[in-house]
Amino acid sequence: MSGTDGPTAGPEERSAVERLRRWRMVLGGGEADGTGCALAGRDAAMDAALGALYGGDGGGSRKAPGERSAGLGGSAPRVARWLGDIRTYFPTSVVQVMQRDAIERLGLSALLLEPEMLEAVEPDVHLVGTLLSLNKAMPETTRETARAVVRTVVDQLERKLATRTRATLTGALDRSARISRPRHHDIDWNRTIRANLKNYLPEHRTVVPERLIGYGRAARSVKKEVILCIDQSGSMAASVVYASVFGAVLASMRSLATRLVVFDTAVVDLTDLLDDPVDVLFGTQLGGGTDINRALAHCQSKITRPADTVVVLISDLYEGGIRDEMLKRVAAMKAAGVEFVTLLALSDEGAPAYDREHAAGLAALGAPAFACTPDLFPEVMAAALEKRPLPVPAP
Repeated sequence: MSGTDGPTAGPEERSAVERLRRWRMVLGGGEADGTGCALAGRDAAMDAALGALYGGDGGGSRKAPGERSAGLGGSAPRVARWLGDIRTYFPTSVVQVMQRDAIERLGLSALLLEPEMLEAVEPDVHLVGTLLSLNKAMPETTRETARAVVRTVVDQLERKLATRTRATLTGALDRSARISRPRHHDIDWNRTIRANLKNYLPEHRTVVPERLIGYGRAARSVKKEVILCIDQSGSMAASVVYASVFGAVLASMRSLATRLVVFDTAVVDLTDLLDDPVDVLFGTQLGGGTDINRALAHCQSKITRPADTVVVLISDLYEGGIRDEMLKRVAAMKAAGVEFVTLLALSDEGAPAYDREHAAGLAALGAPAFACTPDLFPEVMAAALEKRPLPVPAP
């Protein structure tokens, strides 16, 4: 290779060398990769970091010719150094993917119970989900470090989501508080004009508004009640994180009374912790079975103003309880005037796995079940508060 990558090499030769270098990085070296390209310096260090994770099973077992070698084994210091290396060589988005792969492929969850490991990782939603699943096994020496990691992610999410959520929902709450004799600055001109089009005077090219339609200021008092009912089974980890952050944002709005309930086969009401989403998250216990019917029974018992209440069930609908009772309970809430929203996931993870039979049963009741991204959630809540069709994403 030295004859073609020097200063006298032409553009085509340099392009060919670059293609070989990239193929060598992808294929991992050895006689079988066919590139004949040797790596040095930063490239060699990057290749070693990749090889430690993606070389065979990553744990030091025998590799086929051409596969990456090395591995992370079970040594916390070695893993901590590797975490530092990948943060040096790769952008944050790639680091987060590699961390998830390391936890899943190499079984490194137990090592996250060690403070020095947690201090080395790049915090993200998936890491928070892993830490929450380890919550009960976490030693006291690690707990404060873990809370700091979770706090970092929660603060990032709140900064990203809070302003838009409050603005969107405040507008929805204002519009839902219609009044028949509004003051001038409370008039909803769009609705007023539509309601008075029959009074159009062509000669004056104007509409005479016989009836004014307005909306009050929702912040004066509690206008709506929201109950977030969150499935904390292991598959819902990212949704639990996002829902807890949104729950705290909603709870900060004086015009909303917000309740947060998490469930597996048991039901836990975490409303008293909503001032701090980190406390909410550490109050969950990811994993275990699922009893949606029991959770909805608890939520139903807390509803005092059905026509002003929105219940948001966040679950993949794999029910371990009584399916028919669950559907009857949803039907009863809707008949009483409750707005019922079913989210199969609240995350950026793409299409989730879910129980299609249960989803179809809810859709038949007028409660379509769909996956929702964090960016879409404020619009979904605004539509529910205003009792208008939900912005269900196209399948």
